[in-house]
Order: sequence, then C-alpha cells, then structure tokens
Amino acid sequence: MRVATFNILHGRTVGDGVHPDRLRACVEQLDPDVLALQEVDLHQHRSHRADLTAVAAEAMGAVAHRFVAAIAGTPGATWMAATGAEQPGTAAYGIALLTRYPVSDWRVVRLPRMPVRVPMFLRQPNRVALVEEEPRTAVIARLDTPLGPLSVATAHLSFIPGANRWQLRKLVRTMRELPGPRLLAGDLNMVPSTARRWSGMRPLARAETFPAEAPRRQLDHILTDAAGLRSMRCAAPAAPLSDHRPLVVDIA
Repeated sequence: MRVATFNILHGRTVGDGVHPDRLRACVEQLDPDVLALQEVDLHQHRSHRADLTAVAAEAMGAVAHRFVAAIAGTPGATWMAATGAEQPGTAAYGIALLTRYPVSDWRVVRLPRMPVRVPMFLRQPNRVALVEEEPRTAVIARLDTPLGPLSVATAHLSFIPGANRWQLRKLVRTMRELPGPRLLAGDLNMVPSTARRWSGMRPLARAETFPAEAPRRQLDHILTDAAGLRSMRCAAPAAPLSDHRPLVVDIA
C-alpha cells in the first residue's frame, strides 16, 4: 500500500503560477493508494477556480475523497474560519484526503488556534509583521485496505511552536476514539523528534521535504501507532509544483 502526503502550495509552481495539469501529472507519477494534501484551493481565483481535490482524485483514480475547508474566502484577503456550513461554490482553502479504498466513516476535527496575532517574518517587504494565525483542521477516514481496516488522518498544523504541539495532541486524542491501527500523514510543521514525542507515534518515512529546491528539514510526516506496519520504501521526490516535496512510503 502506497501512502503519500504533499503540501501543494495551492497548486502553485514557485515563480510560475498555478497550472492544475502539473498537479494532475504529479499525482499520476506518485501513484498513491492514499493521498493526504495540504494547502488545497477550492474555487479560488488564483488557481483558476479549480477544484484541486477533484483534479487529484481523478489523477489517482480515487474511489473516495473529501476536502475540508479551514478558511472560507481568500487567504491573504477577506476570509473567515470555515464551519462546514458554507454554501456550494464558496471559495475555500484547506486540506484533503483521497483514497482508492472504501471509506466507512469520516470525521472532521477543528483544531485550536492562537487567539492573538503573532509575529511573522515577511520576505516582501522584508520586515516582521503581526499576523492572524489561520484556522487549522484535520480529517480522519476509516478505510478498508488490503492491510485490514485502518484509521487515517491528515492535518496541516500551525507554524508556531507550542501551538502545533497543542493541536497535535488534540488530534491524536480524537484519533484514539476510532479503532486502530492508525496512520497520520500531513504537514505538521515540526521536526521528526518533536512529531514523535508529541504524537506518541513512530515514523514510517524519513526524508527532508522543505524547502523543495534543496530540502534541509522534514516538516511532512507519515506516522503510525501500529507495531505491525513497516516501511518497504520511502522517498521525497522533486515535484513540478510547491515549496515542499511530497513524502511517499510503501507500507507492508
């Protein structure tokens, strides 16, 4: 079974805009059975109003997929925290989980976030500004896989140390309400030792994923609490989009 996680930067190629065909080609090449996506656009002007989850689902032949909005509106412009009750056609931004296997249950988890503005360095115009931390969310699916039933989650956690640990602990507590074994794939915005310590789960894939052109850190992870699952092969291949590399692992 092949599992992949990829922060797709809303489908953007750095310096060359958004071309959904590049996302389609990338997913086809990765050939995942389960795919976790972060920074996913839906009906956004910047990504040609495409449904990027649907693009990826078609490319991999997914039998089930779910996009979960963290933000309703446009990041960096006018937006509000998504509730799940948005009207069809609303521009949104969030995460997605896609699978070639049947899904018996979905669960959405709204994660806590910092209640105050936080300092963030902006390359343009090269200064520190106070920004409002965006809402964070997770989605969990109960899958019927060739390895047996599996609870799989994806999330994109805060870039703020402490806040992301708080979010991870909440997510893991919710995952434990579902039957094991469990798998967590996503951009956790933390290094492997921190992810392992605060999740209580072990890594199935170790590879630097950020920044994409010359990776020096692993911010993207595939973790499990199942002693019986093992990694047969893992990779973080170069991709034609995003500032992250996808993380891919074959599991037996």
